[in-house]
Amino acid sequence: MPGRREFLKIGSLALLAGGSLSSTLAAAQLSGQKVEDAKLKSLLEAIQPFGPADFQLRWQKASRLIIDRKLGGLFVEPGPTMQYFTGVNWWRSERTFGFILFPDKAPVWVCSAFELDRAREMIPADQEIRTWEENESPFLLISKTVREYSRTKKIGIEPSTRVFIIHGLRRDDPGLELMDGSPISDGCRGIKSDKEIRCLEAANRITKLAYREAFGKLKEGMTQDELAGFIREAHTRYGVAGSGGPSFGPASSFPHGSRKRKNLEKGDVILVDGGCRVEGYSSDVTRTLVFDRASALQEKIWDTVRRAQLAALKACRPGATCEEVDRAARRVVEEAGFGPGYKYFSHRVGHGIGLEGHEYPYLVQGNKLRIQPGMTFSNEPGIYLPGEFGIRIEDCMVVTEEGARIMGGLEAASLNEPFAVD
Repeated sequence: MPGRREFLKIGSLALLAGGSLSSTLAAAQLSGQKVEDAKLKSLLEAIQPFGPADFQLRWQKASRLIIDRKLGGLFVEPGPTMQYFTGVNWWRSERTFGFILFPDKAPVWVCSAFELDRAREMIPADQEIRTWEENESPFLLISKTVREYSRTKKIGIEPSTRVFIIHGLRRDDPGLELMDGSPISDGCRGIKSDKEIRCLEAANRITKLAYREAFGKLKEGMTQDELAGFIREAHTRYGVAGSGGPSFGPASSFPHGSRKRKNLEKGDVILVDGGCRVEGYSSDVTRTLVFDRASALQEKIWDTVRRAQLAALKACRPGATCEEVDRAARRVVEEAGFGPGYKYFSHRVGHGIGLEGHEYPYLVQGNKLRIQPGMTFSNEPGIYLPGEFGIRIEDCMVVTEEGARIMGGLEAASLNEPFAVD
């Protein structure tokens, strides 16, 4: 097996699709928008693109997990995990493309021969690429590579790998043992570095500022699409592609909106859920407000949801289980008379967030995983009255040694003040 010295040799990566979002500040200025928010400006100035040193640290952690699990390596095809470990953004097609990460070795790539030149534009020159022709089996090539570099026939498969690849590997080499690779990929991606957290902080603050700007343009009779357009435009002025999906009135009782459209009327609940990305890292923010005057019931439910969110935030600390955080929020909702269980609070309290908007781990009943510093989650309790309205408040939070804190600031203060000044 190649030694550690080969593992530590890292070539420079070309600028990949998606670009560097450390240029968000410059992009915003070029589009005529001066970033006046001091906290956002500070965050953007501190962001740096991810490069070889970041990937090396990730390989090292993956190597330890591979060895701990007594695996030979980890196979990864295109997707967020490939981006996480290498910075390479490649598309998924019927032609198998991916890499195998072996302990103490840079990735070994498997690529269709006719795509080799394009792959070389993205993959450092000192990383090995093995090719297969159109009339050859990529699965045999993967198998041969595993047998050459691995001390065991057990190979971890990244959990999003498509079934035809798994079937192909089993068919072409029945002796290869395909194992669940999620302890490796999730074990690395689930704990965020300070650099990743800065990207998440910036993305969440941008979305909140964009919402706040768009909410200033609410008017009677406007459509959901008009509000969504204002939210997109505001994100664009900060140099990112962002979105927010509004629901008006009874449609807000659908947690992810309804196909039915309506124009805004006085007394309507407005629920908006959306986000953006900074260096590939996602925001996920929901705010609920009422156009004109709120009813007593709307006020009561908003207050209950906010208290549930604060309870989840307090419960989210190192050593607690994921299900305990969900339970803390659900208890507040049930004690307010909106239970039992999932009757009105119909979803988990949160999900992991990073390169994917929804990713491991999940804050849900039954998940006994212990929370660790560096984990990042959405915190989004909601109460939904079918046919009437729904209220949800969502912020993303990061776990620290002391507990958890909201990313991006600008927490909800009331139905009339969805973004408190901070």
